[in-house]
Amino acid sequence: MYGYQLRVAFGESTGGTWPLNIGQVYTTLSRLERDGLVRPLPESEAGQRPYEITGSGRADLARWFATPVSRGDRPRDELTIKLALALTTPGVDVRAVVQTQRTATMRTLQEYTRLKAGTDGPADLSWRLVLDAMLFQAEAEVRWLDHCEASLVRYGGSPATTPATTPASPTGAPLPEVAR
Repeated sequence: MYGYQLRVAFGESTGGTWPLNIGQVYTTLSRLERDGLVRPLPESEAGQRPYEITGSGRADLARWFATPVSRGDRPRDELTIKLALALTTPGVDVRAVVQTQRTATMRTLQEYTRLKAGTDGPADLSWRLVLDAMLFQAEAEVRWLDHCEASLVRYGGSPATTPATTPASPTGAPLPEVAR
């Protein structure tokens, strides 16, 4: 396949959830070629250069599929950071932040459910699995927001109402209210 075909195939497999920049595809192909994982084939009549995977590339791909994803490599979670900062920023209504996010997440759940209803054939399996992952993540986010809201009720919910004696973390530092 050439770069554009790879981009289209990825989009079809993931339902377009994570669009690829075509420049990123060709940069990656160049790196894979440099590392001996793919090799270019002769250009087509239209001037497109297809690539094929090498034996080393197949072995590397098999290793990638066989290696579990480490949860320690997760990117920063903007929502968690937002709530942690909201708790320590004067004048922020933390409950409103939680409710605003819950409303948005519920809308997202409805949209994912609507999209899932439109998939039913074997050809849709990869897209359906991507949707399921997004649904489960959104459901988990709602559960976590419920937990945050319960913690706010239990512990007062604003720095101004923090008791004089606050529980400490294992390092001795005061715990933020959501963590207590």
